[in-house]
Parts: sequence; C-alpha cells; structure tokens
Amino acid sequence: MPRSLARRRTARRSAVSRTTRETRIALTVKIDGRGQADVQTGIRFLDHMLELVARHGAFDLHVRATGDLDVDQHHLVEDLGITLGDAFARALGTKRGIHRAGYFVMPMDETLAVAAIDLSGRPHAVIDLKLRVRRVGDLQAELVQDFFEGFAASARANVHLKVLYGRSSHHQIEAIFKAFARALRAATSRDRQLARVLPSTKGLL
Repeated sequence: MPRSLARRRTARRSAVSRTTRETRIALTVKIDGRGQADVQTGIRFLDHMLELVARHGAFDLHVRATGDLDVDQHHLVEDLGITLGDAFARALGTKRGIHRAGYFVMPMDETLAVAAIDLSGRPHAVIDLKLRVRRVGDLQAELVQDFFEGFAASARANVHLKVLYGRSSHHQIEAIFKAFARALRAATSRDRQLARVLPSTKGLL
C-alpha cells in the first residue's frame, strides 16, 4: 500500500477515562468521523451541545458520564471539558500535517457567534458570552465557560469564543458550541500541502 494512502487511513481516535471522587467519565472520540454521537451525561442540554459538537465537527463521539449532580453541576461539566480536550490531544498525536488553527463565524437567527482555535500547545481561553439567565434548559449557564476552559487546558489550545450579539440565551450557547465545533474541525483537518510537516517553526507543539 502506498504510504500516502496508509497515512490517510490512519485512524485519529482515542479513548479516555477520568475518575475522581466527584465524577466518572468514559469518552471516545474519532476525529475523522461522520458526526455520530452517543452521549449521556445526566444533563440533557449538555448532551445536546455535545451532539452538536460531533455533528458540526464531523467527529464521532461516545460519552458516558456520571457525577455528583445532587451537589452541583460544576464538577461534571468542567471534567467533561477536561476529558474532551485530553481525548483530542491524544488523538492528534504529534500534530504533524494538521492545519493547527481554525475559525468560524456562526449565525443562529438573531445571534452571531465567533470561534477561533489554535492547537498551539499553550493553553488559554477567552470566553465572552452575554447570558442573563441562570439556566438554559437543565444546564447552569455559567458553566459553559468552565467547560471550554477545561477543554483549552487539557488540549493545550488557545480557545477564543465570543457572542457578538444575540437575544436568546439558548441561541447564544448553541451558536458558541457550533462555532467551536467548526473551528476545531478546521484546526484538526489534514493539510495536504504540508502533509508531514509540524505546523510550527519552533519544532514543538
């Protein structure tokens, strides 16, 4: 088999488990997927958001997560972000031959959100939402920021998410997750022109 064909067929996937006194998470991601998701977290709105990440990112995602939701949602939501970021970092391996950075502007009715991601090896997150409610569906709205900060930390990525404007809190969160997924899809996609090159002049990501 030609090496180029073998490279294309190499599966970029990982399975990660994270267990603490507060949460238990088992997560599998396939980067070059078909947008299929099987997600159970105990928070239905969060399930829906992760399903959106899979579909708009063209990732296959399997998640089983339980936690101390009787105490608060924070532990589970943050740990899910950490676990997802870890799974992507493992699946990408050396990061050779990827675009590394991606961005997307996502409209959703009256809302406009933008996402920019750089898989730079340097964790940093800037999340700018305009939420005025405590909950959207059954999710504590403030925890959206904790989820993405957890992802950025464990994926060692720059993650910038901003809602430019919007009335509906539901639309704002959904637009952010969709923009994130499509920016991440661009960042993780294979660069045909630089197929075997590490996308950094430093020689390290």
